[in-house]
Amino acid sequence: MPYYAPGMPEGDALHRAAARLQVLVGERVEVETPHPRAAGKRLAERLDGCRLEAVEAVGKNLLLRFEGDLVLRSHLRMTGRWRVAPRGVSRAGRPWLVLRGAEHEAVLWNGPVLELATAAGATRGLGPDVLAEPPDLDAMLARLRAAAAERQVGDALLDQRLVAGIGNIWRAEALWEARVSPWCRLGDVSDEDLRVTLEAAHRLMRASVDGARPLRRVYRRAGRACRRCGVAIRSRPQGETARTVYWCPGCQRAAADPG
Repeated sequence: MPYYAPGMPEGDALHRAAARLQVLVGERVEVETPHPRAAGKRLAERLDGCRLEAVEAVGKNLLLRFEGDLVLRSHLRMTGRWRVAPRGVSRAGRPWLVLRGAEHEAVLWNGPVLELATAAGATRGLGPDVLAEPPDLDAMLARLRAAAAERQVGDALLDQRLVAGIGNIWRAEALWEARVSPWCRLGDVSDEDLRVTLEAAHRLMRASVDGARPLRRVYRRAGRACRRCGVAIRSRPQGETARTVYWCPGCQRAAADPG
């Protein structure tokens, strides 16, 4: 079965969160789970006092690697957020997780997915990370080609088992950059066009990680004129999860476009 990450934040937001959490890497951290749903996972009992060895983002997952081959996987879905603040700062509410170092603490709010795994199992089933440096475009292309030929490319780009990290914003923007309609079947899209789409996703998301705010050409611009050809941008639900896709029927034209 395809695995869709159901909402934002996308891969670029997770990479920014990983960068913020680097202040705790190398420290033995105090671990608290104030939220009862998180407390039920008994994470504090397993991790309190352990050394945090690394923090990295893979796709839409934040992986916190602790000594003893333990990896805490955090997936934020629509509502989760990581915040880093000076140790002891006052706060209201019950966060899911608190990691407290000598001078800083990382706090996870509304984090619905927290799983403890081994290093080998933490990313099992995920496709290549679109934000890897350099991105493994050949591996991504191979996975897309292994998918059903009749599958629409806009739907396939959200499947984290094929390419990890792309969400609704960047699939729309990357397809617009490549002039590929999200409604094209994979079997009708050339390797070159798929590669250009993946390169665009990597470039736009990397710019976002680095602090730039790329101009949105189609996302949430339904009814407005395309910045390239002037035709009105359209939007429509797509795929099993009915995520809204945005595209220009003028310069992203395809025979499969809905009427």
